Amino acid sequence: MKNIFRLSVCAIALTACAPLLAQDEAYEEAQVDGYEPEIVVTGQGLEQALSNIVYSTVTLEREAIVSTGSGRIEDALSNVAGFQQFRRSDSRSSNPSAQGVTLRALGGNATSRALVLLDGVPISDPFFGYIPLTSIAPETLNSIRVTRGGGSGPFGSGALAGTIELESAGPDTLGPFAGSVLINDRAETEASAAVAQELGAGFAVVSGRWDRGQGFFTTPDNQRVPASARAAFDSWQVGLRAVAPLSDTIELQARTSIFDDQRTLRFDGANSTSEGQDASLRIVGRGDWQFDALAYVQARNFSNVVISSTRFVRVLDQRNTPSTGLGGKIEVRPPVAEGHDVRIGADYRRSDGELQEEAYSAFTGALRERRRAGGTNSNLGLFIEDDWSIGPIVVTGGLRADHTRIQDGFFRAVDANAVLVSETVAPDRSDWALSWRAGASYYATRRLDLRAAAYTGSRLPTLNELYRPFVVFPVVTQANAALENERLTGFEIGLNWQPVNQVVLSLTAFDNEVENAIANVTIAPNLRQRQNLPAIDAQGIEGAIAIRSGQMSFDASLAFTDAKVAGEGASLLLDGNRPPQTPKFAGSATVAWQPSDGWRVAGTLRHVGAQFEDDQETDRLAPATTIDLFVEAPLTGRFSLIARAENVFDDDIITRNSGGAIDLGRPRTVWFGIRIGM
Repeated sequence: MKNIFRLSVCAIALTACAPLLAQDEAYEEAQVDGYEPEIVVTGQGLEQALSNIVYSTVTLEREAIVSTGSGRIEDALSNVAGFQQFRRSDSRSSNPSAQGVTLRALGGNATSRALVLLDGVPISDPFFGYIPLTSIAPETLNSIRVTRGGGSGPFGSGALAGTIELESAGPDTLGPFAGSVLINDRAETEASAAVAQELGAGFAVVSGRWDRGQGFFTTPDNQRVPASARAAFDSWQVGLRAVAPLSDTIELQARTSIFDDQRTLRFDGANSTSEGQDASLRIVGRGDWQFDALAYVQARNFSNVVISSTRFVRVLDQRNTPSTGLGGKIEVRPPVAEGHDVRIGADYRRSDGELQEEAYSAFTGALRERRRAGGTNSNLGLFIEDDWSIGPIVVTGGLRADHTRIQDGFFRAVDANAVLVSETVAPDRSDWALSWRAGASYYATRRLDLRAAAYTGSRLPTLNELYRPFVVFPVVTQANAALENERLTGFEIGLNWQPVNQVVLSLTAFDNEVENAIANVTIAPNLRQRQNLPAIDAQGIEGAIAIRSGQMSFDASLAFTDAKVAGEGASLLLDGNRPPQTPKFAGSATVAWQPSDGWRVAGTLRHVGAQFEDDQETDRLAPATTIDLFVEAPLTGRFSLIARAENVFDDDIITRNSGGAIDLGRPRTVWFGIRIGM
């Protein structure tokens, strides 16, 4: 099956490249005849909708994306107020299945509550719902746009906390070749390369990245045992992106990507592997009737070995979790009355997968149980949205209808003799839900914009939440096949103010509520279950400032959020508690100096407030403050020297606290290397 999928990926790539090659020949022939075509492709989607100025939106430019202390995509995103992963660890030292991302401190259980798109395509894992961060090479991106708050546009059913849109760079940014090679003080390496070629009016980009290293000890010195292991990592990614014009107003975009990520956590033998093969086709039309149509397919797999923290032997081998995701969308922007920007469309997503694992005795090593779990989830959405410009006012409104279906769900466990131990066969179910968003922006003066918005959103439980139990010794977390869809309701008010040309300020106050919030709820000592809480209420303030003065720049953001669980019934004891892994305060500030072309010196201060590991607020994670540094100095031609430093003062970053058993995040790490033409 995997080979068939990979052949399909290659076929899609060749399909995309064929028009490129043919168009390149036509281009050369036209030049011979004295005619030079004026066809221009962008490799991007349709222009941003006016609604982006109504909602709380932040854009990260390429310069900020490729000049972080760690070189990781999550590091760049952490400069956006309110962004957080489920845990504080980065994508080198965490379990991949814990890489859920969210916004506005809405909490979670390692599943993403924010929708992440790469060139318009959702990239979350079909089974777990996490974001494969190592499959995203920051150096291949042109920009990142983060919109906070519930969404109702394309793929809006997953945009519970907001949307993160990653846009790839083309040859005009990358040049014919771009690459870098770095090594750090633990002899770990990072290498990346991108070859970009213009073919007539189209182009193709082949890129790859490879990160590997022995890692660091996540276990503190006083808790290490002979079986303690470094958080070793070895990940690679290869991608092909091709763009070709089909006419003077229509372009074809294709992407294929293959990635593999292997990590070790905490103990020798506690290895995890995640891999994926993704492909997508997109057709964008920029004529009078604008349209954006895409289709995508994902093949993913995950494996994980759990080692006993008392006897240090294998107790669980989650050897195989194959899953498939597929979907697509069509969005049309018809020409209507002047001042109106109307978007009408539909989208579809389907995820299916199956867990395959074996449990072993910690005392004898003998097989105890074989377990299987899985199912199929799907979502069909219909949406319409209109942005209306009335002089200095922009009014926007959108309506979305989603039909969700959960089917073929099961969990089955048999003992070593194939005798049934337990079985759950979940009934099929489906539902229709309406969501909406509306808002307005007022251009009050030449330097002041005021905005207000309200919205709703929803999220379908993942296959992981519904059917897969797991153990982080000694805590067992049960799945729950009866989980209901999460639903968000919220509103916000904000302003953008430019008191002088060199200074831009933004401020947003929000009130969001997630009904039926899915959380890991403690039901007995060392026993939890995924349950729908009545709600999580979050009120807060997000602020940002950008200052430009000659060669200096200063960018800062902060988020203060008061998030609480609203509990009743079985969850009454949680009423008023802060959701797990949710800080009240988070902020970052970056100072940069660019004395001349090719030079950049930057320092980033980041602070994350205290948070709790568990829903009972018994295990506290202390605040963490770090400083990262980045220096790029031109050498000759397109070559530059790169120096980076993570966590300069080597502060302890506590990423997990389970009854006093501690995990730590990245220590001080210094990198040196060479960059070519980036």
